[in-house]
Amino acid sequence: MPSGREPARSLIGSVTAEFTELPAEPGTCDADGPLRWPGYGEALAAATARTGERESVVCGVAEIGGVRAVLVAFEFGFLGGSLGTRTGARVEQAFTRARELRVPVVSLVATGGSRMQEGTLALMQLPRIARQLTLHREAGLAHVAVLRDPTTGGGWATLGAGADVVLGLRGAQVGFAGSRVRPPGYSVSQQFAAGLVDQMMPLEELRSRLGRWLRLLTTPADQAAPVPATLGATTLPDTGWDAVQRARAPHRPHAKDYLAAYFDWHEPVNGDRAGGVDPGVLCGFGHRGGRTFAYAAQCGTATRPAGFRTAARLVRFADRLGVPVLTLVDTPGAANDLAAEKAGVGAAIADMFTAVASARVPVTTLLIGEGGSGGALAFASPERMWVTPDSYLAVISPELATAILKRDPSQARQTADQLRLRPQDLVDLGIARGFAQLDRQADQATAR
Repeated sequence: MPSGREPARSLIGSVTAEFTELPAEPGTCDADGPLRWPGYGEALAAATARTGERESVVCGVAEIGGVRAVLVAFEFGFLGGSLGTRTGARVEQAFTRARELRVPVVSLVATGGSRMQEGTLALMQLPRIARQLTLHREAGLAHVAVLRDPTTGGGWATLGAGADVVLGLRGAQVGFAGSRVRPPGYSVSQQFAAGLVDQMMPLEELRSRLGRWLRLLTTPADQAAPVPATLGATTLPDTGWDAVQRARAPHRPHAKDYLAAYFDWHEPVNGDRAGGVDPGVLCGFGHRGGRTFAYAAQCGTATRPAGFRTAARLVRFADRLGVPVLTLVDTPGAANDLAAEKAGVGAAIADMFTAVASARVPVTTLLIGEGGSGGALAFASPERMWVTPDSYLAVISPELATAILKRDPSQARQTADQLRLRPQDLVDLGIARGFAQLDRQADQATAR
């Protein structure tokens, strides 16, 4: 049996030992459905006899990893997990119950799309489900989707792709067009590469991964993210050029080092949900001292449009859940090649500026390396920024500033001094609030 096509109740049993099914939806309809499609009644009866289910989804309240959530599990054996009017009613009931309980929703999706025997009425379940996703977000609650084999059509375009966190089971077919419409279909690994899936895993890891995610999404910290401790140089640079050289040193600590030291454990999100992934930007949620903080970190490369969009998505998601955010700034600047311009780098930078500026949760920023122009500043909180001794922040690199000023290239060192880009200059100018501490005492530097 392909991974993820397990019967709904078997899959539910593999991720939770505590499950209370919601009552069946009220009301009845013609035996052959709303369109009186010949033979539809017999097909429904046969599907029930084969699976033991009355519809293509099983919904209920579960506990996963010690966190209560509402589960929506598709039964692919029931007419290919297709979406009909009763499916829409059950999904609506599940999200309504989740809002009443103030708990997240986990959708275990396996569907071939809308049910042909109910025609356009089946198609109309998509905006019905989309409405529930919207109400769930407005309530400040999270939705995690698990993509099983297959996840296609309206199930992918609503419960799948519309979730806050999208997990995919390895080997699953995932795409809007199913294999009978456009063979051979699109795989979950391709969707991951395109930034539409956050993580992939084998089925046997699903329970533990769901438990980690639900803990992260339901335990927000009640204070700003503490300032990370400095991991690199412990003395301040003498000149502006010294600061630039330190920040560009290949062996100084980078974002991965800071995240590993900062969090007890963390889970990444992937991609901008628009077809792009920037490996030079790391985003996700992490546990520290039993509480959740979100992070968006630059890794020292030129940040591409997908990186800004992924970070903006992360900040907005964290803000909706009330999770404080930590940003790590380290980039020579935004990518400015032709591909970046075509991908809308200016609009992507603006999106990140707006996400940070509109966040209601506190955003804590640490400058850990290069701070090149707006590409760096877009990741920064102007009111809550700290610096490390091996960092700098400038309107543009000293070399490019020298060229813009029509100076001889040999004057780049002098220009670096005149730009006042050293970490101590940033503190003196009031751009940064102070220096990160050299050990765990940095926790005390959290703004009060």
